[in-house]
Amino acid sequence: MNNELHIVAAGLNHRTAPIELRERVAFGNGRLEAALGQMTELPGLGEAVILSTCNRAELYTAAASADGAVEALERFLSDFHGVARDEVSPHLYRHVDEAAVHHLFTVAVGLDSMVLGEGQILAQVKQALLSASEAGAARTCLQELFQRALSLGKRARTETGIARGAVSISSAAVDLAKTTFGDLKGREVLVVGAGKMSRQTLTHLVDCGVKSVIVANRTFDRADELAGQFGGSAIRFDDFPAHLDRADIIVSSSSAPHPIITVDKLRPHLTTRRGRPLFIVDIAVPRDVEPAVADLDDVYLFDIDDLQTVCERYRAERAKEAAAVSLMVDEETRRFEHWLGSRSVTPLLVELRSRTEALRDAELERWLRRLPNLEPEEREVVTQMMRSFANKLLHGPTTHLRATAGREQGAEWVPFVRSLFELHGNPTDAQGEEDVR
Repeated sequence: MNNELHIVAAGLNHRTAPIELRERVAFGNGRLEAALGQMTELPGLGEAVILSTCNRAELYTAAASADGAVEALERFLSDFHGVARDEVSPHLYRHVDEAAVHHLFTVAVGLDSMVLGEGQILAQVKQALLSASEAGAARTCLQELFQRALSLGKRARTETGIARGAVSISSAAVDLAKTTFGDLKGREVLVVGAGKMSRQTLTHLVDCGVKSVIVANRTFDRADELAGQFGGSAIRFDDFPAHLDRADIIVSSSSAPHPIITVDKLRPHLTTRRGRPLFIVDIAVPRDVEPAVADLDDVYLFDIDDLQTVCERYRAERAKEAAAVSLMVDEETRRFEHWLGSRSVTPLLVELRSRTEALRDAELERWLRRLPNLEPEEREVVTQMMRSFANKLLHGPTTHLRATAGREQGAEWVPFVRSLFELHGNPTDAQGEEDVR
């Protein structure tokens, strides 16, 4: 890309890191604003966006030094969460310039999701940009980058069938429940947490015929609202353990920082269940359910990583659409590359025009002094002639620099033009920048 500004991304996701690590580096519980503030204070990092979901934690920045930015992002992710770097580094991917742009676009269109083409990631990308904008962390470059990612994500889902019939994490969970019970009609569901994932999962469960729904949430009003939409009942968050013995299916998606369903909490209820299977799907990050719960008799526990097996079955069905979306990603990456490259040559073009016009005006003044008898109309003709000549002289190098901006050869032309025209990087005002567009 250009040699003055670099887009850099570093992160980990469901492909590179186990859930045990992902939950330790998640930016939840109101820590996002603080993290964005700290990132922008790091030397060399002018902008920052954090994309944190149940499947990924990704840091984006625009920086003058690519190597320095990669190092800073890796160190920040480790230090902010108090996780040793040697634990984080083996699972990190690091992308610079075109690769960073291409990765974000791939994420936005749903090609990097556990569920190919899923739509939720687009809303998460939008929220990441909104949070960064409100914190003053996303400015010109990352604003442009993420806005293009959002537009591309919408186009991919509108112009292709990448999202048509796509299974979601929540529907994958229901598929697993069907595998356990065979038929979900008449089953009782306990939902812990009243967020979007809970709502989506309940929608699928009710469509499959579950009999009753109980919703527990730290904010009772939200639990009551969600339960009311499905003809269920709401309970206080602290009261949900009392319902563990009657539920057939438990969906847990709270924002608790530690497990809320443990072996000790669940074991007393198993005797009263008399061997009835208990299906638990834990779609929270950090996890809501203690992993050892899976070892209890007649308990079937699945976390968000387990859902990937179900989701993979649908990938082959949309392989053709994925190929079409990949071409869209490649095209949009090239467009952004050119946009960013154009920004890199703008100061040079401003300086080139400024110097050319200064020389033009000096020569024009010198020759007009030698021709004092010219009529005003004749002086205007000479002035316009000199201006036209200067514009035509600039047209070739300006067009060439803009055309090659963002390409490898474009970066090579910049120092050459500076040397050829004896330009020394003098600052220019915004008006000059407008003149070269």
